[in-house]
Amino acid sequence: MNKPYPPKNIDGLPLNSQTRRDFLRLSAQAATVATLAGGLPLIGRAENNAPDADADKHGLLRHRFGVNYVPSKHWYYCYNNWNLSDIKHDLDRIAEIGADHIRLMVVWPWFQPNANAVSTAHLDRLDELVHAAGQRHIDVLPCIYTGWLSGFHFNPNFYDQEPFYTSEKWAAAQTLYLKALAGRMNAHKNFLGFDIGNEINCNWQANLPDGDAWMHRVLGQMNAASPGRVHVNGVDNGPWFELNTFSAKALVAEQPIVALHCWPFWTGAGKFGGPLDTPYTHLGAGMAALARSLGGDPRKPMWMEEFGACSEEMPEADIPRWLETSITQAIQNGVSWFTWWASHDVSREYEFHPFEYGLGLMTSDNRIKQQGLKFKELAEHYRGKAVVIPSATLPPPPSARTHDATWKWLLDWMQSQQK
Repeated sequence: MNKPYPPKNIDGLPLNSQTRRDFLRLSAQAATVATLAGGLPLIGRAENNAPDADADKHGLLRHRFGVNYVPSKHWYYCYNNWNLSDIKHDLDRIAEIGADHIRLMVVWPWFQPNANAVSTAHLDRLDELVHAAGQRHIDVLPCIYTGWLSGFHFNPNFYDQEPFYTSEKWAAAQTLYLKALAGRMNAHKNFLGFDIGNEINCNWQANLPDGDAWMHRVLGQMNAASPGRVHVNGVDNGPWFELNTFSAKALVAEQPIVALHCWPFWTGAGKFGGPLDTPYTHLGAGMAALARSLGGDPRKPMWMEEFGACSEEMPEADIPRWLETSITQAIQNGVSWFTWWASHDVSREYEFHPFEYGLGLMTSDNRIKQQGLKFKELAEHYRGKAVVIPSATLPPPPSARTHDATWKWLLDWMQSQQK
């Protein structure tokens, strides 16, 4: 696209025009993480507070590093133009830069072309991809009701006139699809769990009670279909900055680790400073504090599930420094996992927003960029180390659930960290 992503409306509620598009079970990585951790106890709480048992069990209190996988060849159209050799080459590079997991987009209308049918061919390809990742000791978190990718909608059109979050027809189609995916994924030791979708609130909007009830139902189904994994809802920044489909309280309560999409460009950080200034570099840390405050849970595990930068917003040479500062500031503020968007750049043969092409840690011909080398350095240094959540009391939530009030809260919090 050659224009910014369009704004949307939520049953009369405003959706910020900068809304962006767009685990966990220790499985094959357990031995590696334990070795890297050097036998450290699973802490991650303030002194004299015991760690949460579920967080310990799922490895939520140790640092992990991964990437949102964007195939180097044919973008996600690769599912329809399948070449496993290309995928394996990408996964080799992903392993080389030290990523221990990938977040994987499963494009819903291609995998479920009809409300009553799931594509066996596409499930087979997903099996092959997850198996290849496991051979390289990479865990996989599929995003299933997706959806919103790189500024475009890839929505199934089963029931266009039915309300997505409350329709029984939609619920039946969603359940069929989830069960088909779970039936395949449960066989893989490197299956981390499901993400509901990639910023599903960009596809379908609802009032908060309906959105929360739907999320509760779907996460319950995921836990029943694939127990022992960690299932999340990777929304965009909207619900953290204003009232948007899912309540912040429910997002914190329902997820074992809170999936945050921390995009300075799309949240408007540039209004408050340059790419290497505090509003840009401390956004991930600030959003973790914000989510804990909004959710009333100061010890909740946090995951920067999407964050990234490209030369459309800052000089290419500054991206490694931004990456390093963003991660180290978040680590100091008790963020557990880091998943960069994206693994690879996108070929310019496809029409996307200019921002999308250069977000990779590697080029579309699989050359590792300087930011990829910096990512590798940080992953090797921090992976497996215990998360330490600050014991300082968080300020109360923003006085109003608006974008401006939220940014004021974030800027005040960032200033307090400088003292």
